Amino acid sequence: MVGQNENSTNIFSQNKEIIIGLVVALLILGGIIWLAKASSSADQVNPPLATINQSIVVPIDTYDFGTISMAKGKVSYSFTIKNSASQSLMLKKIYTSCMCTSATLVSAAGRRGPFGMPGHGVVPLANYTLKPNEEAQIEVTFDPAAHGPAGVGPVNRIVYLEDQFGAVNQLRISATVTP
Repeated sequence: MVGQNENSTNIFSQNKEIIIGLVVALLILGGIIWLAKASSSADQVNPPLATINQSIVVPIDTYDFGTISMAKGKVSYSFTIKNSASQSLMLKKIYTSCMCTSATLVSAAGRRGPFGMPGHGVVPLANYTLKPNEEAQIEVTFDPAAHGPAGVGPVNRIVYLEDQFGAVNQLRISATVTP
């Protein structure tokens, strides 16, 4: 009898280990399948950002003002943007990298802005819908005197255009500021 109890205990112990191993393996497999499905459905709801970024075409995304003087005041440049997608695209936010720079959206519907740097006053949402193949202008204004006498020398500023998916395009300006 004693030998029979010992055998049944060993068999139960071995079966217990096999059952626990199978349960753990099934849980891991189930988790992998669940993560794969969640990732695939997220891709369908939100297309890849590279695809979205290509919807806004900016023929010239960089402009150098050259040497500019604080004494002569603000300088401006207008960038052209175009929606190259086959559907409308919401330009949700426009904001700048520094308070010395502002951006205004100029379209057939009129002017919106100016938009500035977040954290330096209220920056309103642009919420402008660009129709397929529609062009608009982003008028960027730089104030070389905004930083006072310490603001001389080379400067680089960025204007950010963010669509409804969170994709961001950048417009860059540069200058060398003199007193």
